Amino acid sequence: MKRVFLFLLTNIAVMVVLGIVTSIFGLNRFMGPGGLSIPTLMMYSLVVGFTGAFISLLISKPMAKFSTGARVISSPQNSDEAWIVATVQKFADKAGIGMPEVAIYEGEPNAFATGAFKNSALVAVSTGLLQSMTKEEVEAVIGHEVAHIANGDMVTMTLIQGVMNTFVVFLSRVIGYFVDKVVLRNTGDGPGIGYYATTIVLDILLSFLAHMIVAWFSRQREFRADAGAAHYMGQSRSMQNALARLGGLQPGELPKSVAAMGIAGGLGKLFSTHPPMEERIARLQASKI
Repeated sequence: MKRVFLFLLTNIAVMVVLGIVTSIFGLNRFMGPGGLSIPTLMMYSLVVGFTGAFISLLISKPMAKFSTGARVISSPQNSDEAWIVATVQKFADKAGIGMPEVAIYEGEPNAFATGAFKNSALVAVSTGLLQSMTKEEVEAVIGHEVAHIANGDMVTMTLIQGVMNTFVVFLSRVIGYFVDKVVLRNTGDGPGIGYYATTIVLDILLSFLAHMIVAWFSRQREFRADAGAAHYMGQSRSMQNALARLGGLQPGELPKSVAAMGIAGGLGKLFSTHPPMEERIARLQASKI
């Protein structure tokens, strides 16, 4: 979950910055004396929207390492580290992908996989996970993370986020134009302060609404990754046990930079990037693997 929230937060920040920079340098030429040019605005929205998403993807691995303090295992220092590396290698071979970097970080039970490319990704597990689970359960969690890489989940998420960004940029500027020209009655040739203020605020607010759609897709990829782990291991019992154990443990804390996005309560289901543990276990049981 950490990697997804970090990806989304970085994406929003990049998109807002790109919007401000293009405004400063006059690159947003879709508004002029003749009004709003919808085709030009749509092209601009596509460029800004997908640029933000792809920049977030390209820096996802170093950002994940930095935010968690993950230590890459370049040379195993003990038998446990050697076993983790060997397990990642085994599943990577089964998945037909290049060997990912393997890392350990200090923290509560959790794990993640990230990276822009299948053959140069990163799999990281926390010390809390290693201390609280059996080897078979840790193996299932590693299989789950390798399945994310093999399924190309980060790229898929990037494309979905890019589409959402495009609509966010487009709608915020259309609404900004309406506020500036109709509500505030700016009669100048170019956009006024009402346009700039409205678009910046809406870029942020609409991004959170778009996140609900992205989160739904994220929940579906979790089911697929669970099934992938069961497939690699030839049985789903270990993945079910791992999920059940995680469900009874204190989840790993989010980095302070993204902690505010951990929305609880009724709306939490809409913003959650992961399905409830009981639903994931039930899906595995129904698969009869």
